[in-house]
Amino acid sequence: MSSCNSSKNEPTKEAKCGGTEFIPILNTYDSSPQIAPYVVEIFEDKKGNLWFGTVEKGAACYDGKELKYYSTKEGMCGQTISSFVEDEKGNIYFGGHTGICKYDGKAFTNILTTSGLHDQGDGWASVQSDKSGNIWVSTRKGVFQLKGKELVEFKLPIDKSRITSFSITRGGAGLDLEDSKGNLWFGTDGYGILKYNPNTEKFTHFTKQDGLCNNNITSIMEDSKGLIWIACVQSSQPEMTGDGGLCRYDGQSFTKFDDMKGLSQNDIYTVYEDQSNNIWIGATGIGIYRFTDEKFTLFNKTDRMDLTSKFGLQSALEDSNGRLWFGFSGGLFRFDENALEGEPSIINVLKEGPWE
Repeated sequence: MSSCNSSKNEPTKEAKCGGTEFIPILNTYDSSPQIAPYVVEIFEDKKGNLWFGTVEKGAACYDGKELKYYSTKEGMCGQTISSFVEDEKGNIYFGGHTGICKYDGKAFTNILTTSGLHDQGDGWASVQSDKSGNIWVSTRKGVFQLKGKELVEFKLPIDKSRITSFSITRGGAGLDLEDSKGNLWFGTDGYGILKYNPNTEKFTHFTKQDGLCNNNITSIMEDSKGLIWIACVQSSQPEMTGDGGLCRYDGQSFTKFDDMKGLSQNDIYTVYEDQSNNIWIGATGIGIYRFTDEKFTLFNKTDRMDLTSKFGLQSALEDSNGRLWFGFSGGLFRFDENALEGEPSIINVLKEGPWE
């Protein structure tokens, strides 16, 4: 997979690479014009359709003309969808709170049933893909590759007995990144990062002792320069640890950003690089940072501050038309350089738009 802290007014996003879990709460505002109260993932398929993963409203798809919802009524595997991938044939896989399913453009196949996913945990699952097009599935029981209709476990060397604190699921893990060198990066809840070199078949283990902000990893991203950005959250089990934040790895050492408000001792969930190589970071409770030319710029205004006062950024995506989308705890938003009195801001996008 923000506000993704543990405030009673916000959902909780699972601090585990490869997936998110949200605890919906009753909102005081009328959410009917909103695409959903919580837009937790944004994805663009090969046809240019935009998909929005939501809490309790399934997946919403905008094809450039209209918005359509897919939920259990249409065969979707659940009402909360938090991950998407597309295979080489154009099939789209959805992961959420009740398993995974595949959509071929006409019908859904519930993989929770056909692959025996029910044996791998409580139904929660997240989907990822690598550069070769392999589909990866993360569950509470482990990390798997989808081989046809079967899940084949990819065993990670996680010693749960060494985990003294975590966020949601002790030792939970998932694939976050295949880097430009072919290494696979697995973020975990409480065990830091495991980097797998497929050539040597060896793992490298990174923890807080090596420079991570925390051992609870929510996102790993490689930028256009080959630098690895890592988002961390503080532990809530057995108690709050007050750490977390953002760090960057250059292949030798980790850099922290303690001098930037909200980028240390905070829960960070979203790190994203756009097509112009700007890096966007959701600083929970503070705003959204844009990192360009080694400088941070903070954006902390939206046209619906009543929905975004907690600045819980769940997801970000720049689509093929150059539009930059943000999924918030509060709804769907879009970045506009001249939104408020000619100043850059973040505007709410309702079911009716504005889409452009």
